[in-house]
Amino acid sequence: MQLDPDLRYDVAGLGNALVDALVRTDDTELLARWGYTRGHMTPVDHEAWEAVYADVRGQGVEIASGGSCANTIASLGLLGAASIYCGQVGRDSYGELYAERIEEACGAHALTWTDDSSTGKCLSIVSTRDAERTMLTDLGAAVTMQSIEPFDPYIRDSRILHLTGYLLLGEPMKSRAMESIAIANQMELPISLDVADPFVVGATKEDMWHLIEEFCDIVFLNEEEAHALTGMPAAEAVERLIEDVDVVVVKLGSKGSLLARGDERVRVGVHSVEAVDTTGAGDAYAAGFLFGLTRGWPLKNCGELGAEVAALTVSQLGAVFRDRARLAEAVRRSAP
Repeated sequence: MQLDPDLRYDVAGLGNALVDALVRTDDTELLARWGYTRGHMTPVDHEAWEAVYADVRGQGVEIASGGSCANTIASLGLLGAASIYCGQVGRDSYGELYAERIEEACGAHALTWTDDSSTGKCLSIVSTRDAERTMLTDLGAAVTMQSIEPFDPYIRDSRILHLTGYLLLGEPMKSRAMESIAIANQMELPISLDVADPFVVGATKEDMWHLIEEFCDIVFLNEEEAHALTGMPAAEAVERLIEDVDVVVVKLGSKGSLLARGDERVRVGVHSVEAVDTTGAGDAYAAGFLFGLTRGWPLKNCGELGAEVAALTVSQLGAVFRDRARLAEAVRRSAP
């Protein structure tokens, strides 16, 4: 896997742009009142989302840019990488806020705007008892992207294209993902995939395998996703996946992570913190890892930075840790 040093961006990401609305609450009564299952992600329409949001907005809701890919790209920007996010938002106040948050992290964005749908949004209800999160998601404008053309120049000018499995869940985003891959292939750019969720594996398993075997160079999974995809325990899943890609990362929660590149195998531990909100931990890990990878770091150092950025992220409310000074310290500690 070769990275072109002359390109403008370290990583370009294509994903579903979702505003994150985060609230901490003792969630039992709230969820029972609305009939949602604790710990699950439930797709809802705009009206249903707004109804629950109105119920919790007085409890200190925090608003941030979100979506798995955007979390990784924003975290990369805050770490000091040159990263750019490609996605679609509605022409509304949420869309404007989303653009501001991405620009704060990365210095710029590659968002497109539509008048046909409202900005996608995810209400993340985080339990004050155990940090369990329950998500209500209205995809809105995020999944109505009609063309990859506006993002073509950004992909061509990047050293890595980063995607997530959520793009495979339906059209037109599945086609946009494959079109972005075609651009990356034409430029001989490595493709990074975060599998994203066991549910995604179950819904897209054949497409997921095709993507990994034919196009991907870097694959991120957690232990549950690895088992869903391969039917194997984590260590065996690593061996199966490394047959098809250059780099495999399997995150094991409190047990650390397993990393593979060629014949190299590395296990990385965790940084122990008191978990406030687990939202975005895997996205943060991918950011730290890709930051090191784009700088030519050894595999172990990449994983150590990924683990530390993930720990910083779960120690706060929200999927992106925005303290640049502390992130810079993490980079210094992990650097070879």
